[in-house]
Amino acid sequence: MIVAAHQPAFLPWLGYLDKLAKADLFVVMDDLQYEHGNFQNRNRLKLDRGAQWVGVPVHGSRGSLLDKRIDNTGFGGRHHWQHRIWRTLSVHYGRAAAFAHHAPALAEIFTARRWEWLLDLDLELLELARTWLGITGPIVRASTLGLTGQKTARIVSLCERVGAKVYLSGSGGSTAYLDTDALAAAGISVAWQRFTHPVYPQRYPEVGFVSHLGFLDLVLNCGCESAAIQTAAAGGQR
Repeated sequence: MIVAAHQPAFLPWLGYLDKLAKADLFVVMDDLQYEHGNFQNRNRLKLDRGAQWVGVPVHGSRGSLLDKRIDNTGFGGRHHWQHRIWRTLSVHYGRAAAFAHHAPALAEIFTARRWEWLLDLDLELLELARTWLGITGPIVRASTLGLTGQKTARIVSLCERVGAKVYLSGSGGSTAYLDTDALAAAGISVAWQRFTHPVYPQRYPEVGFVSHLGFLDLVLNCGCESAAIQTAAAGGQR
């Protein structure tokens, strides 16, 4: 079994979803600490000026993701975060090829529901991405596994709890702390993720193509072709 793991992300980018698709089991590390300025509550979309951040305000800059509350000051008003994101999507993606098809689900999330917990919102958006991109592998939350240790020791604990012999690791920050010798000693091999970001039609072509955006950029621009584009970028692996 190949297992991959990552902290929850707001509107996760295509590389995040690639790792999920290539694993037999994906573990959402929901019991980690909230990281201010990371992607847990923000991501980028393409506006007429290029890539711009959209995000969700939260209470406090520390604490566990499990109890990170959303700041809903001004709920229902034009300055509330949900209204701002929905307005951004409507204005800058309203003429995208697949916006009309996906708008009802997005309106449900960004106009109809009130969100209290960041984790609930992130997991809902992850399920939306999985549905629209045809990613069907199972997901479990780390908080249900009773993991022990830190860094590599925690990865060993994770693999042992789920019965995985291969850990699929991203090629980013994990390369700095992952002890492959310790994993090998525990009978676990490491597969390094290889992902080439796809190029696809976007709004505002005069700005040039912008990569590493939230998944909505692909889905709203390419609609039913999005899953095939994502699969091709993954080397055909699913």
